[in-house]
Amino acid sequence: MNRVLLLSVAAISILPLRGDTRKPRRYAISARTVALQPFSLDEPEPVRVAYNIPRAVPVPGPPMERDEESENFAPGIDLPSVGYGAAGNRDSHPIVPGKRAVLRHGIAYAPADAPDSVKEAIWAANRIQDRPYVWGGGHGSFEDYGYDCSGTVSYALHHAGVLGTAMGSSEFLRYGERGRGRWVTIYARPGHTFVLIAGLRLDTTDLYYGGDVGPRWHTDARDTHGFAARHPAGL
Repeated sequence: MNRVLLLSVAAISILPLRGDTRKPRRYAISARTVALQPFSLDEPEPVRVAYNIPRAVPVPGPPMERDEESENFAPGIDLPSVGYGAAGNRDSHPIVPGKRAVLRHGIAYAPADAPDSVKEAIWAANRIQDRPYVWGGGHGSFEDYGYDCSGTVSYALHHAGVLGTAMGSSEFLRYGERGRGRWVTIYARPGHTFVLIAGLRLDTTDLYYGGDVGPRWHTDARDTHGFAARHPAGL
């Protein structure tokens, strides 16, 4: 039980010193009650202290290959090749259900709902993955040791049956029809070109590590500012 000590102050008389003939003076001090700090006669309660435990900060690991586990890989979808050879073989024809291509360990799986020409373009581009970047590669012949950006795009479009001769990046500014296509979109500007096929980007530039590395599939987007969008008729 808490107690509060109260101090009462009343009127005080000041007596004169011995030999002083003056009358004693009375100083009136108004009586009031002053509350002192509360105290308790009970056992004190234990002191409770709040501790702030710092959170563990995760340490970033080494960069991962984005193409190893594709972001657009749908959980629960089985990805075997559908009667076209073993999955993971660059010469096989892997298919995935739906309308979007899927990237798995560097191999693009063509969507089952896509036209055959789109499937052929995807399977053909699988065969030149990991080829080095070679300026002018793919222009003298579609089958080459390495490829540059326009040679890579020309290779895929040739196997889709929509391009007979390799073209340079500036030539793709006038290729096909204007705007984005349903299945295939070529982005071109003087000096560089790349293509989106069923949702995957086929490009020789690796934006994650930087630099020209050669033909590669990518799942990340690329800024298309300054590029013109074109597409093959009907695709």
